Amino acid sequence: MIFLTLKLETLFASQLATDGVIKPLGHHELLLVLLQLAVLLLVSRGLGELMRRVDLPPVVGELLAGVLLGPSLLGWTLPAVQAAIFPNSQAQSDLLAVVSWLGVLFLLIVTGLETDLNLILRKGKTALLISLGGIIVPFSTGFVLGELLPDSFLAQPNERLIFSLFIATAMSISAVPVIAKVLMDLNLIRRDIGQITLAAGMTDDTIGWILLSVVAGLASSGHFDLSTVFKSVIGAVLFLTIAFTIGRTVVDQILRWVDNHIGGATASLSIVLVLALSAAALTHALGIEAALGAFVFGILAGQSRRFSREAGHTLEMITAGFLAPIFFAAAGLKVNLLQLLVPQTLVIGLLVLAVACVGKFVGAYLGAKVGGLSHWESLALGAGMNARGAMEIIVATIGLSLGVLNQQMYSIIVMVAIVTSLMAPPLLRWTLSKVEIGEEEADRLQQEEQDSRSFIKNVNRILIPTSGGPNAQLAAQLISSLAHQNAVEITALYALSDKKPPRQAVATTIAVKDTAADAALVAITEAMQLPATSTLQTKVEAGRNKADVILQEARKGYDLIVLGASESRRSDSLFNLLVDRIVQEAPCATLVVKSHLPLQQGETCATNPPDIRHILVPTIGSEYSNKAVEVASVLAAQMNAVLTLVHVINLPQVEYIYNQQTLDPVKDIALQIVKHQADIARSLGANVQFRLLKGSSPEREILKFAHAEQVGLIVLGSNIRMMTGRIFFGHGVNAILNQANCPVAVLSS
Repeated sequence: MIFLTLKLETLFASQLATDGVIKPLGHHELLLVLLQLAVLLLVSRGLGELMRRVDLPPVVGELLAGVLLGPSLLGWTLPAVQAAIFPNSQAQSDLLAVVSWLGVLFLLIVTGLETDLNLILRKGKTALLISLGGIIVPFSTGFVLGELLPDSFLAQPNERLIFSLFIATAMSISAVPVIAKVLMDLNLIRRDIGQITLAAGMTDDTIGWILLSVVAGLASSGHFDLSTVFKSVIGAVLFLTIAFTIGRTVVDQILRWVDNHIGGATASLSIVLVLALSAAALTHALGIEAALGAFVFGILAGQSRRFSREAGHTLEMITAGFLAPIFFAAAGLKVNLLQLLVPQTLVIGLLVLAVACVGKFVGAYLGAKVGGLSHWESLALGAGMNARGAMEIIVATIGLSLGVLNQQMYSIIVMVAIVTSLMAPPLLRWTLSKVEIGEEEADRLQQEEQDSRSFIKNVNRILIPTSGGPNAQLAAQLISSLAHQNAVEITALYALSDKKPPRQAVATTIAVKDTAADAALVAITEAMQLPATSTLQTKVEAGRNKADVILQEARKGYDLIVLGASESRRSDSLFNLLVDRIVQEAPCATLVVKSHLPLQQGETCATNPPDIRHILVPTIGSEYSNKAVEVASVLAAQMNAVLTLVHVINLPQVEYIYNQQTLDPVKDIALQIVKHQADIARSLGANVQFRLLKGSSPEREILKFAHAEQVGLIVLGSNIRMMTGRIFFGHGVNAILNQANCPVAVLSS
């Protein structure tokens, strides 16, 4: 044994001696990168908040942070401190560059999630024209500038053609991360002009990076490398074509699989990052910019119904609070304004800046005008596209490493990148303040705002556990109506109780062989008439008990659980022990449907759908009442039913509180409540009316009204109150559930 151990140690030592040892990151290097990140984040976020206080986008402060911490200020006033924190070391710079690149990619993923592809497609012609104008004009003016600059600004004066092409390419680049951050800071990213700017910027950058690969190949070999050009152009076209055709389906299927088998926002965030970084690596390997892959994947993920909005919010917080500020501040570190104080360098620098700004403004403006945009919209496009940011800094770095640029020209191009990025926010704010929002855009923005706050509009996945009875069938029929107005994914689940010993009682998916399960799922499937935009899948799952099986499935990212239930004959439960436990422990909203229909022969015998022509929603103006109104509104719109909102003024309470004074103030409040909720109902397409009732017992008045008006469905919103282990919605809800002579649905969130 000792001999074997010695032999293994000898072999291991021999292998290390042959291959060499990869040392871990040094103590000092790690210390420096941690200190750099802390200082950059502190100063960039601090200046960002200061800019916010003076009504400027935080990205302005984040860019200035790097300039202040670089050689321009800190390096000038405290050179020893600046050199200690940010040493002139390639290895140390590379460590910070990795974090900066993560900031670029994360920012573009978040930007992609916020991008409306349908809007871009509608405005695609305009975006393409703007992009072409933003490339052709600055490329031409940049090339002429390169031909006219003095030899002292050329690293190799005998290769002026390559230098001129490189300057032309640098003038053509736009910084989509900077543009996206400015639009986010100004809350303009959802505006038409914001989406067009992003689309034009990404097209601009794609063409620009292809041009850069061509020029870089020319600089490396001294002649045009047609294979590199072909690879870049064909790679970009193929990537975009595949991404927006089969790529959309593939991404949706992957996110669906993760939701089904793992579930949760953490899993959704992890798979999105894995796929986004893979897409970035793919585009980088194709000779295009890695940022394009991250941006395109963000668009695809944002379009998937299975993408977790919680994961998206987490990603946005990480990006805005950490990675993006580091990226912008690190970009500013490369600027040395002191080099620009030399008179000749300053004059040439201002000339390059002027050519860059004029070329981009004129090109984008002409493209926008040809595309049919107004004068101020065209100026706003020019202002947005003029931002160069760290993308141009990357171009300058490549030019310096290839020997195309000398140190003077490198500093000038970096200065142009920073100054144009600082110019973009105030110019965008000024130009866009002159742009009037059209009626169509205003309606779209208002609808998006309402949808973002809406409960029903954010229900994408519904779980319906079923045994096939009349309550479950009515629940399925109601879901079917919801699916006609909001595309959803529905899972019908038949849960089995597996009484095996603990070691064998692991929940497993089994084939649909059980006759009862088959009949129950068939009954639910036949009860639904789903549109093509919605999908239904059926599952049979087994576990130690049915409640565990249902709750385990519910934790896989569902937005709503719909349950059919009858009145319990037990004193320790409202519906039954199974339904009560699911409602109590559900990770999402629940809708419990009680049909009040007689049980026909056979538990899963198909029931005829009730003819619901009148839906009633009692409301007190609470958040859960609003959600019930939304659900009822969608049902009423699809069923062509009348929706009545009822608010009951409880007379004994009013008399006590107001001491026999007039009821007018109470009526005014009640009227405001029902009018506000009536507006919500109308926005969802419902034919709505409202009534104010008075009485000593609200539930009695509601039941009397429902009977007199022949209401076909009552929808109640309630919160859960725990009473000695059983659920309790309140005396009023419980009374309506037990005494109504029509179906009742209770929504609890």
